[in-house]
Amino acid sequence: MAKRDYYEVLGVSKDASAEEIKKAYRTLARKYHPDVNADDKDAERKFKEVKDAFDVLSDSTRREQYDHYGHAAEEGYGAGGFDQGGFSGFGGFEDIFDQFFGGGGRSGGRPNGPQRGNDLRYDLEITLENAAFGLETKITIPRAETCDTCDGSGAKPGTHPETCTYCKGTGQQQVIRNTAFGRFVSVKTCDACGGAGTFIQDRCSECHGSGHVQKERKIEVKLPAGVDTGSRLRVNGEGEAGTHGGPTGDLYVVIHVRQHDVFVRQGDDVIIEIPISFAQAALGTELEVPTLAGKARVKVPEGTQTNTSFRLRGKGIPHLRGHGQGDQHVRVMIKIPKKLSAKQKELLREYAKLAGESVSTGEKGIFTKVKDALGGK
Repeated sequence: MAKRDYYEVLGVSKDASAEEIKKAYRTLARKYHPDVNADDKDAERKFKEVKDAFDVLSDSTRREQYDHYGHAAEEGYGAGGFDQGGFSGFGGFEDIFDQFFGGGGRSGGRPNGPQRGNDLRYDLEITLENAAFGLETKITIPRAETCDTCDGSGAKPGTHPETCTYCKGTGQQQVIRNTAFGRFVSVKTCDACGGAGTFIQDRCSECHGSGHVQKERKIEVKLPAGVDTGSRLRVNGEGEAGTHGGPTGDLYVVIHVRQHDVFVRQGDDVIIEIPISFAQAALGTELEVPTLAGKARVKVPEGTQTNTSFRLRGKGIPHLRGHGQGDQHVRVMIKIPKKLSAKQKELLREYAKLAGESVSTGEKGIFTKVKDALGGK
């Protein structure tokens, strides 16, 4: 059976506010909850459908993805399951409305549970040659690491954190309300311990009770051949330390390739401009040109026009996700000399004469001659 549209399930429009979505859910949850619909065999299904819709539409990120991709966006979330928290069957009304009074629902996780460390970003500038052939280098990053003095407990060596007497180590406090609909229990972060579940009497002098210290660490990174500006390399487990035994985050190295003095990169191809003379273009020549890997020779046939490109296959950048590599394009530009010797001028005039071309010879031009014939008028 195909899933119904979540907005239709809650009876709200697609531009409904978060408050409107919450209000609609509360109304429908009261209506379909199995505890008050024992004789309605379809109540459990309807309640689950309403819960699924609210779980998605109340989360801004999941709602945005749902708006773009529909139910297909939920495949990666495992949406639709009702977290029973180890209890059999459906709980009372207090299980439904925890999140409306600050508890966030049973699936929110304990605030004093293991937390993954933060990911870090490092911007690395490299040369075009590094991008073409890969690079192994060491980078220095500042990050939060587990305190060696207290092993991350935050307590002075020889002591240990004590269980919070207010929340009994849960990191949460319950607030009970009796209403016309029944007994409501909301959950909030413990005010006494801030959700840690423990209280440190004697703090570690090294980390001052945080369990973490700031250090600089040298990390070796290996960049594959073919990276480009914007490429990201993830180094697993080299981010900041987690808390309460949680795993460390990851390090993301973001690549920036410096502009080259000679080569211009276009995808996996490189382009270089080489100046040649009129004589070389007209008569043909063979050029020695630089490449990223050394030198190569290019044959320029006679009669080559300016801005003509010649391809050197396989002399470009290796393909990052595949075999082979790009090409190098040698673009020749005819360079006109600004100064000529008398002999060079004489030879060029002779060439122009043979080609039937008109060039300036230093004599009076045709307009000057006509003006002189008219008496300078």
